[in-house]
Amino acid sequence: MDLQQYFPCSVEILKDLKKEIKNYDCLCLLSAEDCAEVAPELKDCGKFDAAFEKEISCFWSKSLGVRTVYSPLGVLSDYDDVRKYAVTAGKALCRARKAGSDRPVLVLPRNSGFQQAELVTLLGALEELYQPIQYREEAAKVEKISCLGVFFSSGKSSCFDLAKQIEVSRYVARDVGGGDPERMAPPRVVQYVQELLKKIPTKISFNVINDPALLVKEYPLFSAVNRAANCVPRHRGQIIFLEYIPPQKARKTVMLVGKGVTYDTGGADIKAGGVMAGMSRDKCGAAAVAGFMAFVAQRAPADVHVVAAMCMVRNSVGEECYVSDEVITSRAGVRVRIGNTDAEGRMAMADSLCRMKELAVANKYPDPHLYTIATLTGHAFLAVGEGYTIVMDNGPARAAGHGLRLKETGEEVGEPFEISTIRPEDFKFHSGKVKGEDVVQANNLPSSRTPRGHQGPAAFMILSTGLDKHGIKSDFPLKYSHLDIAGSAGEYPEMPTGAPVLALAKLHLNL
Repeated sequence: MDLQQYFPCSVEILKDLKKEIKNYDCLCLLSAEDCAEVAPELKDCGKFDAAFEKEISCFWSKSLGVRTVYSPLGVLSDYDDVRKYAVTAGKALCRARKAGSDRPVLVLPRNSGFQQAELVTLLGALEELYQPIQYREEAAKVEKISCLGVFFSSGKSSCFDLAKQIEVSRYVARDVGGGDPERMAPPRVVQYVQELLKKIPTKISFNVINDPALLVKEYPLFSAVNRAANCVPRHRGQIIFLEYIPPQKARKTVMLVGKGVTYDTGGADIKAGGVMAGMSRDKCGAAAVAGFMAFVAQRAPADVHVVAAMCMVRNSVGEECYVSDEVITSRAGVRVRIGNTDAEGRMAMADSLCRMKELAVANKYPDPHLYTIATLTGHAFLAVGEGYTIVMDNGPARAAGHGLRLKETGEEVGEPFEISTIRPEDFKFHSGKVKGEDVVQANNLPSSRTPRGHQGPAAFMILSTGLDKHGIKSDFPLKYSHLDIAGSAGEYPEMPTGAPVLALAKLHLNL
């Protein structure tokens, strides 16, 4: 399969570092113990430079005859995690590029207390080499490394193929998530995903719903957000449904719904005070879904059924935009009163989540688990900080121990999670307040100024989709988890991360 355009450069494994280094122009090291040939030189440098083990250095290695970048990993504390390897490797590649390297070699760590240190180190280097899609498509000459050499100091290269598959998947997620509001407007996201699927032989069904009348009828909450953008053909909302059916009888079903708000003005409750910049990143949930499906297509799992929805819509402002106080009946027949048009993400996803619920029940899918993935609330970012995803389970998912397992999995592969609990207060907050409304979409304050501002939206999605009828004691319990990636998706101007593609893949696809 031809996936080179979704990969930052060619990658080669070196079997004999000393013999093959002559074909490269830079050696990148994180620790002296990983390269015996250079270790004495590193020790000598440390004798006259007290900062040598704290800062990145570039020097000429006489023993190997090559420019060398030393990005010291340092001593790991009790509170460090495997992400330190990715960050350190990324810094090494960045320094190598600044030094003029076109063909660097990265030496992967030999000894580590982390099981996935080699994989995470390699992924950190590849992430640093990513170039934004607009730059790749429009620049006359993209400044990039042409080839990355990889030397496994442990002598084992078992994670190499997996790393390439993961990077292709995260490349897709970064493209969709980081593309500007025009390059990744909803119709162009459809084109991008179509082109991707043509290059992967694994069959994934692809269906797009964009007919305005059909959206109004079957996806009314999504349609409300889409109303203003629908007036502009290049901004019209699109719901992309993807499905992978395994060759063997499925043992589980993973059902993903991603928030794909290609630009969030806030709508009628417009984002004021200069806080609108960066809102093209509000589609990173749908981007993660695209990345996960790219990984599924490459791996073709034998017994995992995957259904996904990318809810691509622009929250525009204008004479057609939806406004607070409207009462809109959701796909599930729930009357939703709008409280704040800037709470559009939950609106964009709810009807597709309802459809997932309907499919799971009607088809009796084996062991279904429903997810929503979204850069949903500023409150989530404030609560846990940059780099962390919050997982919130409904009753059946919590009873299955899902949140803890996902947290442990994310810790292992460098995509950390924090667990939040959905409480009775969250449902009460979103319950209807007057006759004629069943659910209140939001209050009129930002989530960052609302107590329990990231838990409440999960309760809203349970209420507005009818998932509250599928709890532990129901006839058909359904596991549902909401993942708020506001902290982990990548804060502008940094590149999108692709989180939580790797953690979900590790949990569900037996990597």
